[in-house]
Amino acid sequence: MKISNPNIRNIAIIAHVDHGKTTLVDAMLNQSGIFGKHEEHVDRVMDSNDLERERGITILAKITGVRYHGVKINIVDTPGHSDFGGEVERALKIVDGVMLLVDASEGPLPQTRYVLSKALEAKLPPIVVINKIDRPDARVQEVLNEIYDLFIDLDATEDQLDFPVFYTISKTGIAKKTMEDPSTDLRPLFDAILEHIPPPTADPDSVLQMLIANLDYSDYLGRLGIGRVFNGVLKYGDTVAIAKRDGSMHTTKITKLYSFEGLKRVDETLGQAGDILAIAGVEGITIGETVTSAETPSPLPPIHIDEPTIAMAFTINTSPFSGREGQWVTSRNLRERLDKELLTNVSIKVEELGHDTFKVMGRGELQLAILIEMMRREGYELMVGKPEILTRTIDHKLCEPLEHLIVDCPENFLGVVIEKLGIRKGKMTKMVNHGSGRVRIEFLVPSRGLIGLRSEILTDTRGTAIMNSLFHGYIEWQGEISMRPTGSMVADRPGKATGHAMFNLQERGEIFIAPGAEVYEGQIIGENAKDSDMDVNIVKEKKLTNMRASTADEAIRLVPPRILNLEQAIEFIKEDEYVEVTPLSIRLRKKVLKSNQR
Repeated sequence: MKISNPNIRNIAIIAHVDHGKTTLVDAMLNQSGIFGKHEEHVDRVMDSNDLERERGITILAKITGVRYHGVKINIVDTPGHSDFGGEVERALKIVDGVMLLVDASEGPLPQTRYVLSKALEAKLPPIVVINKIDRPDARVQEVLNEIYDLFIDLDATEDQLDFPVFYTISKTGIAKKTMEDPSTDLRPLFDAILEHIPPPTADPDSVLQMLIANLDYSDYLGRLGIGRVFNGVLKYGDTVAIAKRDGSMHTTKITKLYSFEGLKRVDETLGQAGDILAIAGVEGITIGETVTSAETPSPLPPIHIDEPTIAMAFTINTSPFSGREGQWVTSRNLRERLDKELLTNVSIKVEELGHDTFKVMGRGELQLAILIEMMRREGYELMVGKPEILTRTIDHKLCEPLEHLIVDCPENFLGVVIEKLGIRKGKMTKMVNHGSGRVRIEFLVPSRGLIGLRSEILTDTRGTAIMNSLFHGYIEWQGEISMRPTGSMVADRPGKATGHAMFNLQERGEIFIAPGAEVYEGQIIGENAKDSDMDVNIVKEKKLTNMRASTADEAIRLVPPRILNLEQAIEFIKEDEYVEVTPLSIRLRKKVLKSNQR
């Protein structure tokens, strides 16, 4: 018989990138008194890894717990980028309701649509929060109407449309029921969570069922499975069975049991139905598997995870400078690091292509770029090839992934954006002008057409465009898409780049390296303005004569080089080029270094 546990609420916060999820969780932690008087307050405390703090985005779904009026509220903070959609889908499996956060000026964006449709499919009751109402360009009432339109568009039921709405400023931690409400803290929001989010219901006397939705790794305890107890009771020291994805059973003993309070893990001895816990002693467990009773196992249905759409070749660094800066350079190191990534990251797949090369498949360029960035910070050296699209054969036809792209740009750049997407086989589906001087345009574009698009559009709109894309389905192969129209400038001999040589080359194209940088034969040092590659001597020194004319030593003027970051480098390269990534530098090179063999 199912009974509800009134002392627990499980809720996930979902929203588009940069709408303020992590900041809101901060305010909730602060106001629930989790930090003692002597503890320091950190901004965006849930973004615990360095990369998340630098980029200001959440990459991994994190769980925290706060107490309010004796009720434990487990909050799951989810990422907003579609590349990390795998994290969001799993977070929704273990909660009983969602808090949908929408920016008071930007309104619902494609990611909002994606996570909301997943939440409605799972029949989770929503609380709508309109955040950043203090923005000068906030348009609260219009955004609320857009949210209603979105719910109706996604076929929400009558009950789901009857959602409570709150107006918040997460920075200062204020939530209001109406815009005129004099509230100064988040109390109205906490009360709404207790009132509108149903407590978990379960049968404590039936067979144990715990679904693993996330993984963590501890150097002392090995792999930790994080999940929610759906039925039965889990005790510390119990012998349990793990129901694998392939249907086999594996018995093990629970060696540790934790729950989440604020930022700490707290030891528990008993896990009741509805609790979100982390368990140790479960080597080899993966996401979507069930921890169940060893005598009478009864597994829950496994979690389905979307397929990857993009692949990149990772290989060892074979350039003349290999091994100078990194600590881990062999293919064995590379294989071990990728295997470790597979332990906790479900939306990535790896295949060995032989000859020290691995094909790494993921959801998008950003996800793979973040993996490469994490590896180079850990001291790895590697080379990566151009991203490729994963095609499928459906009904004997070759099909490729299609993306739903939304571009928000000022009116005067409209023509450039439409032209750029026309070349890349994009079809415009919708155009809205809010009358604020900006236009929102929607396209359906093959995923191939998006590779390298972001940097081009940002250049063309002088950095004012906002782009967001989302996987839409598969479409028949669309034929050739013309990519970068320019060639590369390639160094034809090793040495140090000189200002004299650069001065003579800069009118032929754009230079990527600074004067004095070391180069090797086959390294790409710039972008040629024409469409062919050009071998150049960038180490040429000025010949000195005995006679000095009065004008001989005039200072040369160099255009500042365009130093590419990792994402730009990945977008820039062609099929016959690699990006060489080491802890200290990012270089571009030809696959074949010698010019006479190319």
